[in-house]
Amino acid sequence: MTVVGARIDNRLLHGIVATQWAPQSGASRVMVIDDTVAEDPVLKESMKLGRPSGMAISIISKKTALTNFKAGKYDAQKVFIVSKTPEIYLQLLKQNIQIPEIILGGTVVPEENTALKVSKRAYILEDQFDVYKEILKTGSRIFAKFVPSDKDIDLATLI
Repeated sequence: MTVVGARIDNRLLHGIVATQWAPQSGASRVMVIDDTVAEDPVLKESMKLGRPSGMAISIISKKTALTNFKAGKYDAQKVFIVSKTPEIYLQLLKQNIQIPEIILGGTVVPEENTALKVSKRAYILEDQFDVYKEILKTGSRIFAKFVPSDKDIDLATLI
């Protein structure tokens, strides 16, 4: 299995991911990892409508993702992962799943002023700093970028 793309995005699978990021990655499967969406049949079916043309789609919980990756379920596929937060990526990296780079896309604008503003659309919450630092220690690159044509903002230089 090859993770060919990973994105942190509060909207999960939406137009920019479906039409730009996933196709550009060469993925054969788009995987949305989110407990709330995975457990809500209406949300899940709605999100499936955004499936990029020609790609399989999985909308699964964190627990299912970790179990399936560990079991090698996606070994023969090229997977583009989307999640709202960085924690799942750290958990996958700890299972020796290689994730060369993680794109920080759009995040929820925090109510408090304890977050680091990385770009117009991306913030890192104070309680996520350690997670991002641990991911960087694995050798994965993390950068903020809303669309592929944007300039990379390297998180290693910010945190």
